[in-house]
Amino acid sequence: MTLLDRASLLLDRNLTLGSILERLARVHGGDRTLAEEPDGTRWTYRTAAEAADRWAGAIAAHGIERGDRVVIATPNSYAMFVLCVAVARAGGIAVPVNAQMTHVEVEHVIADAGATLVVRDPRQELDGAQPLGEAAPAPALAAATATADDVAAVFYTSGTTGTPKGVRLTHKALLGQARTAAAWPSRLHRDEAVAGLPIAHIMGFAVVLGLAVAGIPVYNLPRFRPDDALDAIEQRRATIFVGVPAMYRLLLEAGAEDRDLRSIRVWGSGADVMPRDLAQRFRKMGAAATLPLAGASVGRAAFVEGYGMVEVGGAVAAKVTAPWIPEALVPLPGYRFRVDGDELLVRGHAQRDWLPTGDLVRRGPFGMVRFAGRAKDVIKSGGYSVYALEVQTALERHDAVAEAAVVGVPDARMGEKVVAAVQLLPGAAASADELRAWCEERLAAYKVPSEVRILEDLPRTGSDKVRKGGVRDLFAG
Repeated sequence: MTLLDRASLLLDRNLTLGSILERLARVHGGDRTLAEEPDGTRWTYRTAAEAADRWAGAIAAHGIERGDRVVIATPNSYAMFVLCVAVARAGGIAVPVNAQMTHVEVEHVIADAGATLVVRDPRQELDGAQPLGEAAPAPALAAATATADDVAAVFYTSGTTGTPKGVRLTHKALLGQARTAAAWPSRLHRDEAVAGLPIAHIMGFAVVLGLAVAGIPVYNLPRFRPDDALDAIEQRRATIFVGVPAMYRLLLEAGAEDRDLRSIRVWGSGADVMPRDLAQRFRKMGAAATLPLAGASVGRAAFVEGYGMVEVGGAVAAKVTAPWIPEALVPLPGYRFRVDGDELLVRGHAQRDWLPTGDLVRRGPFGMVRFAGRAKDVIKSGGYSVYALEVQTALERHDAVAEAAVVGVPDARMGEKVVAAVQLLPGAAASADELRAWCEERLAAYKVPSEVRILEDLPRTGSDKVRKGGVRDLFAG
């Protein structure tokens, strides 16, 4: 990629999701590897761009109009990302859903989004159609093409209303920060990333998009398993790994410190707070560089922690773990912080107004901030945000349950684990196992309480409200 090509990506504020793969195929070279997967699938920039155009033709042939929602309910593979591009290319709005969602949850998303089309297997349902670029004349393509300010995708996350809620993101929001990845000097050294994040979540989507723009191939694990991730890093001599804190804890349990991970130059994390001591242990396992011929490692790897929100399209700040850098977040280019009382507010690429984050912070020097806690009643479990009200609502739909209280308690592996205390209706009977099985049928696996306790009465305040602190105390230790 020439300097002119880099500049065109960095400065082009009119990029859209539908055109990004075609554009990257031109600037990075079509035959260059974009992604590989354990089943042997290899995506190049050219094959990904061609698949996006081919699937866009099939999606357009279904009669979708500009702005129509298309739910993507596929397994968690790189094809999901390419499908999102295809939907945008056809003029639609992509709505990817997590493969861990239950049938009930997916049906809710389909209804709530008002989906015109649902894609579950692109190769069975979409292959064979004429590519959009060949089937449609230039005026028709122009009519389908969105502007940077149009909605590109809707990402669903658990909401405080008790059911998953969709957050609309514009092309500018999704691509604004990703454009800066074009500055990565991918031609100067060989890089490859290993990741196993859900692409239907904003962090996973932002990671694969950013790596594509940077020209860094990714070995994409459809499902994270610590042994598979460690094998991939060792065997492929990967230089970058991106995960959530719970994944790092699982890597340690799987014997990461006994593996040769010196090829890693950058560890990346997000979606939850990364403990400093855990980051330091992984920095020691990687290396800043490897000397040619001698093979000796020099220095420690960097650890980069991102902070972001689905509402702003991904990461808005970063923290690099190093002895000489303050333990605080620094806004990424294009974003600004403001503190209102103790709450962090963010404004970025696609926002005119300041967005309240619900996170409590303390002010630091030079505009940096330090976390002091979370204002929202959100449980951070394994990198996922679990809203207590959604789990409580599921439990209280059981005929035997009068009231449920769901909280998060510290967990060495997951950061926090979901637990529930339940009060039954008079004369009703239900076991803890029965209630967990009830949840498993209605909620994604990461939302299901790991423990349910049945109580005669829930801890309450003087005004008869459930005392969440008292519930947490029941599970302490």
